[in-house]
Amino acid sequence: MCGDHSHDGTPIGHSHVRSRRIFYPAGHPLRAPLARSRRAFLGDLGRGAVAMAVLSPMVLAACSSDGGSETTATIDPTAAPDPTAAPEPTAAVDPTAAPEATAAGDPTAAAEPTVADPTAEAETPGLEPLTWARVNLGFVSAYVLVRGNTAAIVDTGVAGSAEAIGQSLADLGLTYNDVDHVILTHSHSDHAGAIGAVLDQAVNATGYVGEADLGAVSADLTALVGGEDVFGFEMLATPGHTAGHMAVIDHAAGVLVAGDALFTENGGVIEGPERFFDDIPQSRETIARLAELSYETLLVGHGDPIEGGADSAVAALAASF
Repeated sequence: MCGDHSHDGTPIGHSHVRSRRIFYPAGHPLRAPLARSRRAFLGDLGRGAVAMAVLSPMVLAACSSDGGSETTATIDPTAAPDPTAAPEPTAAVDPTAAPEATAAGDPTAAAEPTVADPTAEAETPGLEPLTWARVNLGFVSAYVLVRGNTAAIVDTGVAGSAEAIGQSLADLGLTYNDVDHVILTHSHSDHAGAIGAVLDQAVNATGYVGEADLGAVSADLTALVGGEDVFGFEMLATPGHTAGHMAVIDHAAGVLVAGDALFTENGGVIEGPERFFDDIPQSRETIARLAELSYETLLVGHGDPIEGGADSAVAALAASF
């Protein structure tokens, strides 16, 4: 249990800060190409390695949840990149638009989303651009992932987080009725604590969790083993933190939602606190395999998203073992 919670996992105070972004999938003229070619994610993980690094107090405070804030982004699977395009495109995105800053603790705060190019022609038939929103619940985050008017939720935070997630949906112009999937990266209470309340409201949704974690969650969930396609995402078996830990990757958009398989701090990728992991060697094997994939954006349970060159940052961590 982390420092911002009582002994039973109840968050002690939190704030809501929301911002939104839009990402474009690989090949879109407004999105730079991915750094490396995509590789298939391998199945069984098990080989291992050494001891964990000593982490800063911020990281050591991180394996239960609080509060509520959101960061959003959209990725569109389309056309060849323009090699002359500047980093801040002006065709579909207004580079002068700044998020509306609001005081910490305001649960209604939301930043203006960047708008995808409506003329872009998708390379992947039927796959709509992806928008993601971070729901910052203190020191743990949930994520709302949107295609068109349909959403998936990845992780639900501690008990009592359903309202903050609902507010993030509202900021995106959606409601719980628009949620088709609720995916848990693992069974720990800071990620799965609100699963019952979320599924009660998301009446059209199917819930998922890794097969090995299924018995540790009190909800009607579908077991995942890795390799499944859910909402255009590939489900990745990423054991180590827990035996059934799962990650979610959108290959077209270049977005990896890693749960607690990876942590971030000060703009870099790090390992999580050793005491929260079931199997450290297995976790390092997971990190090594995640380092073989291509993605620009990394979304984690503890720490800020990395938007740009995320796969290189994970590869650097894996190389340090």
